[in-house]
Amino acid sequence: MPANSFQQTQYDFAAHLRDPLVKPAPADVEDRRMKIYRDLIYNNIESFLSSGFPILHSILEDSYWHDMVREFVSHHQSHTPYFLEISQEFLRYLQEEREAHSDDPAFMLELAHYEWVELALDVSTAEIPEASAQAGDLLSSVLAVSPLAWRLSYQYPVHNIGPEYRPDKPPEEPTFLVVYRNRDNKVKFLEINAVTARLLQLIDEQPTTGRTVLLAMAEEMMVGDTDTVINYGEEILTKLYSLDILI
Repeated sequence: MPANSFQQTQYDFAAHLRDPLVKPAPADVEDRRMKIYRDLIYNNIESFLSSGFPILHSILEDSYWHDMVREFVSHHQSHTPYFLEISQEFLRYLQEEREAHSDDPAFMLELAHYEWVELALDVSTAEIPEASAQAGDLLSSVLAVSPLAWRLSYQYPVHNIGPEYRPDKPPEEPTFLVVYRNRDNKVKFLEINAVTARLLQLIDEQPTTGRTVLLAMAEEMMVGDTDTVINYGEEILTKLYSLDILI
Protein backbone atom coordinates (compact mmCIF):
# COMPACT_ATOMS: atom_id res chain seq x y z
CA MET A 1 0.00 0.00 0.00
CA PRO A 2 1.46 3.42 -0.95
CA ALA A 3 2.40 5.63 1.98
CA ASN A 4 -0.12 8.31 1.10
CA SER A 5 -2.87 5.68 0.82
CA PHE A 6 -2.01 4.29 4.25
CA GLN A 7 -2.05 7.80 5.72
CA GLN A 8 -5.49 8.42 4.22
CA THR A 9 -6.71 5.18 5.78
CA GLN A 10 -5.45 6.42 9.14
CA TYR A 11 -7.29 9.72 8.70
CA ASP A 12 -10.49 7.92 7.69
CA PHE A 13 -10.11 5.54 10.64
CA ALA A 14 -9.73 8.39 13.16
CA ALA A 15 -12.51 10.47 11.60
CA HIS A 16 -14.91 7.53 11.86
CA LEU A 17 -14.05 6.92 15.50
CA ARG A 18 -14.78 10.57 16.30
CA ASP A 19 -18.01 10.82 14.32
CA PRO A 20 -19.23 7.36 13.29
CA LEU A 21 -22.71 8.52 12.23
CA VAL A 22 -21.28 10.96 9.69
CA LYS A 23 -17.85 9.66 8.70
CA PRO A 24 -17.75 6.22 7.07
CA ALA A 25 -15.26 3.62 8.22
CA PRO A 26 -12.41 2.56 5.94
CA ALA A 27 -13.85 0.16 3.41
CA ASP A 28 -11.30 -2.59 4.05
CA VAL A 29 -11.86 -2.84 7.84
CA GLU A 30 -14.47 -5.26 9.18
CA ASP A 31 -17.25 -3.43 11.06
CA ARG A 32 -17.10 -5.89 13.95
CA ARG A 33 -13.53 -4.79 14.57
CA MET A 34 -14.36 -1.12 14.06
CA LYS A 35 -17.08 -1.39 16.70
CA ILE A 36 -14.50 -2.45 19.29
CA TYR A 37 -12.53 0.73 18.66
CA ARG A 38 -15.64 2.91 18.47
CA ASP A 39 -16.87 1.67 21.83
CA LEU A 40 -13.44 1.83 23.42
CA ILE A 41 -12.79 5.44 22.43
CA TYR A 42 -16.22 6.78 23.34
CA ASN A 43 -16.67 4.83 26.56
CA ASN A 44 -13.25 5.83 27.89
CA ILE A 45 -13.85 9.52 27.24
CA GLU A 46 -17.42 9.42 28.55
CA SER A 47 -16.25 7.62 31.70
CA PHE A 48 -13.65 10.32 32.43
CA LEU A 49 -16.22 13.07 31.90
CA SER A 50 -18.84 11.35 34.05
CA SER A 51 -16.38 11.09 36.91
CA GLY A 52 -15.09 14.62 36.36
CA PHE A 53 -18.53 16.24 36.20
CA PRO A 54 -20.69 13.98 38.40
CA ILE A 55 -23.27 16.60 39.36
CA LEU A 56 -23.73 17.88 35.82
CA HIS A 57 -24.07 14.30 34.64
CA SER A 58 -26.65 13.51 37.32
CA ILE A 59 -28.97 16.41 36.52
CA LEU A 60 -29.08 15.92 32.74
CA GLU A 61 -31.22 13.38 30.97
CA ASP A 62 -29.07 10.43 29.94
CA SER A 63 -29.67 10.96 26.22
CA TYR A 64 -28.93 14.69 26.57
CA TRP A 65 -25.64 13.97 28.32
CA HIS A 66 -24.55 11.43 25.73
CA ASP A 67 -25.48 13.74 22.85
CA MET A 68 -23.31 16.45 24.42
CA VAL A 69 -20.37 14.09 24.93
CA ARG A 70 -20.73 12.81 21.37
CA GLU A 71 -20.66 16.39 20.06
CA PHE A 72 -17.50 16.98 22.08
CA VAL A 73 -15.79 13.86 20.74
CA SER A 74 -16.85 14.64 17.18
CA HIS A 75 -16.01 18.33 16.96
CA HIS A 76 -13.48 19.40 19.58
CA GLN A 77 -9.79 19.57 18.71
CA SER A 78 -7.98 18.76 21.95
CA HIS A 79 -4.71 20.48 22.82
CA THR A 80 -3.41 17.77 25.16
CA PRO A 81 -2.93 14.01 24.87
CA TYR A 82 -3.38 13.41 28.62
CA PHE A 83 -6.53 11.75 29.91
CA LEU A 84 -6.31 13.76 33.15
CA GLU A 85 -6.83 16.93 31.10
CA ILE A 86 -9.91 15.73 29.22
CA SER A 87 -12.13 17.56 31.71
CA GLN A 88 -10.33 20.83 30.97
CA GLU A 89 -10.83 20.23 27.25
CA PHE A 90 -14.52 19.51 27.81
CA LEU A 91 -14.90 22.73 29.80
CA ARG A 92 -13.18 24.68 27.02
CA TYR A 93 -15.55 23.10 24.52
CA LEU A 94 -18.62 24.09 26.55
CA GLN A 95 -17.38 27.65 27.09
CA GLU A 96 -15.95 28.47 23.67
CA GLU A 97 -17.26 26.14 20.98
CA ARG A 98 -20.58 24.54 21.73
CA GLU A 99 -23.70 26.42 20.69
CA ALA A 100 -26.03 26.88 23.64
CA HIS A 101 -29.22 24.81 23.50
CA SER A 102 -32.58 26.05 24.70
CA ASP A 103 -32.76 23.09 27.10
CA ASP A 104 -29.39 23.79 28.70
CA PRO A 105 -29.68 24.56 32.42
CA ALA A 106 -28.97 28.27 32.92
CA PHE A 107 -26.25 27.41 35.43
CA MET A 108 -24.56 24.73 33.33
CA LEU A 109 -21.34 26.58 32.48
CA GLU A 110 -20.79 27.75 36.05
CA LEU A 111 -21.47 24.30 37.46
CA ALA A 112 -19.09 22.72 34.94
CA HIS A 113 -16.38 25.22 35.88
CA TYR A 114 -16.86 24.56 39.59
CA GLU A 115 -16.60 20.80 39.12
CA TRP A 116 -13.52 21.21 36.95
CA VAL A 117 -11.85 23.33 39.66
CA GLU A 118 -12.34 20.53 42.18
CA LEU A 119 -10.69 18.05 39.82
CA ALA A 120 -7.89 20.45 38.86
CA LEU A 121 -6.99 21.00 42.51
CA ASP A 122 -7.18 17.29 43.24
CA VAL A 123 -4.60 16.42 40.55
CA SER A 124 -2.46 19.55 40.86
CA THR A 125 1.23 18.95 41.46
CA ALA A 126 1.55 22.17 43.46
CA GLU A 127 2.49 21.89 47.10
CA ILE A 128 1.64 24.03 50.09
CA PRO A 129 4.86 25.63 51.38
CA GLU A 130 5.82 25.31 54.99
CA ALA A 131 3.89 27.81 57.08
CA SER A 132 5.73 31.07 57.69
CA ALA A 133 3.00 32.48 59.91
CA GLN A 134 2.38 31.31 63.45
CA ALA A 135 -1.09 30.52 64.74
CA GLY A 136 -1.97 33.05 67.40
CA ASP A 137 0.34 35.66 65.88
CA LEU A 138 -1.34 36.26 62.54
CA LEU A 139 -1.53 40.02 62.95
CA SER A 140 2.23 40.45 62.95
CA SER A 141 3.08 37.51 60.64
CA VAL A 142 3.37 37.89 56.87
CA LEU A 143 0.48 35.98 55.31
CA ALA A 144 0.09 34.51 51.85
CA VAL A 145 -2.65 32.59 50.06
CA SER A 146 -1.99 28.91 49.47
CA PRO A 147 -1.28 28.06 45.82
CA LEU A 148 -3.96 25.39 46.26
CA ALA A 149 -6.70 27.84 47.28
CA TRP A 150 -8.74 29.39 44.49
CA ARG A 151 -11.11 32.33 44.98
CA LEU A 152 -14.25 31.96 42.88
CA SER A 153 -17.43 33.93 42.31
CA TYR A 154 -20.54 32.72 40.52
CA GLN A 155 -24.00 34.02 39.75
CA TYR A 156 -25.44 30.70 40.94
CA PRO A 157 -24.81 28.82 44.21
CA VAL A 158 -23.05 26.03 42.33
CA HIS A 159 -22.00 24.22 45.51
CA ASN A 160 -25.68 23.55 46.30
CA ILE A 161 -26.85 22.46 42.86
CA GLY A 162 -27.89 18.84 42.42
CA PRO A 163 -30.84 16.68 41.40
CA GLU A 164 -32.97 18.24 44.17
CA TYR A 165 -31.98 21.86 43.51
CA ARG A 166 -31.81 23.25 39.99
CA PRO A 167 -32.45 27.01 40.02
CA ASP A 168 -33.79 28.54 36.82
CA LYS A 169 -32.54 32.04 37.64
CA PRO A 170 -29.68 33.38 39.78
CA PRO A 171 -30.33 34.78 43.24
CA GLU A 172 -29.92 38.50 43.86
CA GLU A 173 -26.50 38.09 45.49
CA PRO A 174 -23.54 36.33 43.85
CA THR A 175 -21.90 33.31 45.45
CA PHE A 176 -18.31 33.59 46.70
CA LEU A 177 -16.33 30.43 47.34
CA VAL A 178 -12.82 29.30 48.13
CA VAL A 179 -12.08 25.85 46.77
CA TYR A 180 -8.88 24.50 48.27
CA ARG A 181 -6.76 21.43 48.90
CA ASN A 182 -5.47 21.19 52.44
CA ARG A 183 -2.31 19.59 53.81
CA ASP A 184 -4.15 16.27 54.09
CA ASN A 185 -4.68 16.44 50.30
CA LYS A 186 -8.44 16.75 50.71
CA VAL A 187 -10.28 19.08 48.32
CA LYS A 188 -12.86 21.18 50.14
CA PHE A 189 -14.77 24.41 49.72
CA LEU A 190 -15.66 27.31 51.95
CA GLU A 191 -18.50 29.72 51.24
CA ILE A 192 -17.41 33.27 52.00
CA ASN A 193 -18.79 36.78 51.58
CA ALA A 194 -17.61 39.66 49.42
CA VAL A 195 -15.53 41.17 52.25
CA THR A 196 -13.58 37.95 52.85
CA ALA A 197 -13.14 37.54 49.10
CA ARG A 198 -11.61 41.02 48.96
CA LEU A 199 -9.41 40.24 51.95
CA LEU A 200 -8.01 37.18 50.19
CA GLN A 201 -7.53 39.16 46.99
CA LEU A 202 -5.43 41.76 48.78
CA ILE A 203 -3.26 39.11 50.44
CA ASP A 204 -2.91 37.25 47.14
CA GLU A 205 -1.78 40.41 45.35
CA GLN A 206 0.73 41.34 48.05
CA PRO A 207 1.59 39.02 50.95
CA THR A 208 1.63 41.18 54.06
CA THR A 209 0.99 41.10 57.78
CA GLY A 210 -2.49 40.46 59.04
CA ARG A 211 -2.66 43.86 60.74
CA THR A 212 -1.59 45.70 57.59
CA VAL A 213 -4.16 44.05 55.36
CA LEU A 214 -6.95 44.56 57.90
CA LEU A 215 -6.11 48.25 58.21
CA ALA A 216 -6.22 48.47 54.41
CA MET A 217 -9.66 46.83 54.48
CA ALA A 218 -10.86 49.31 57.12
CA GLU A 219 -9.69 52.20 54.94
CA GLU A 220 -11.42 50.76 51.86
CA MET A 221 -14.67 50.32 53.76
CA MET A 222 -14.26 53.73 55.39
CA VAL A 223 -14.62 52.29 58.88
CA GLY A 224 -13.25 54.57 61.56
CA ASP A 225 -13.30 51.98 64.35
CA THR A 226 -10.20 50.06 63.26
CA ASP A 227 -10.03 48.07 66.50
CA THR A 228 -13.35 46.41 65.68
CA VAL A 229 -12.17 45.60 62.16
CA ILE A 230 -8.91 44.12 63.47
CA ASN A 231 -10.64 42.06 66.17
CA TYR A 232 -13.23 40.66 63.77
CA GLY A 233 -10.72 40.29 60.97
CA GLU A 234 -8.34 38.32 63.16
CA GLU A 235 -11.07 35.71 63.67
CA ILE A 236 -11.45 35.39 59.90
CA LEU A 237 -7.70 35.13 59.38
CA THR A 238 -7.49 32.44 62.07
CA LYS A 239 -10.19 30.39 60.40
CA LEU A 240 -8.61 30.71 56.94
CA TYR A 241 -5.23 29.76 58.39
CA SER A 242 -6.63 26.72 60.17
CA LEU A 243 -8.10 25.48 56.88
CA ASP A 244 -4.76 25.85 55.01
CA ILE A 245 -6.19 28.59 52.82
CA LEU A 246 -3.71 31.06 54.30
CA ILE A 247 -0.13 30.14 55.02
